[in-house]
Amino acid sequence: MGCGRNSDSRSNSGCVCDVVRAIKDIQDNAVLDDECVDCPSCFLEPLGSLVSPARRDRADTRVFVLKNADGSPFHAFFNGENNACVSIFFRVEDVFDNCCATLRVLIPGRSDNGGFMPVNLVAGGDRCCINLERVCQVNRFRASNDCITVDLNCFCAIQCIADVDLGLCD
Repeated sequence: MGCGRNSDSRSNSGCVCDVVRAIKDIQDNAVLDDECVDCPSCFLEPLGSLVSPARRDRADTRVFVLKNADGSPFHAFFNGENNACVSIFFRVEDVFDNCCATLRVLIPGRSDNGGFMPVNLVAGGDRCCINLERVCQVNRFRASNDCITVDLNCFCAIQCIADVDLGLCD
């Protein structure tokens, strides 16, 4: 059960599950489409136009964040570089059974003179918690080789962040 759901629910899945399934479909069917909607949506926008519907860049991934019942961002570990080894950013790889999903952990980063500089999301704060000031520095992503399997019914919110080209579908 996801938060706010009870056994009398008519659906076996929660809205987070539905959104992640939609993101997976969008990634799988990445095509340029001339239709735009007024408000960017995890469900409706073609891949590549989440941030700027008027200009669609090549993209193979819709980056998103999952939130726990208390509003905190869900996080996972990846094989770190430069002491950055925790991320709250994900790419859906597969959705199966009753809303289980395999998520690729994305390495958060920022532009550094045209290069990629990983951002340590726990640096400068409590070592056990995500430093939200550091999250605001993230504007680039790289794929890690680490994946996590989650029950999507355990999350209360999803936020789509950006459409990016990680070169995973070439």
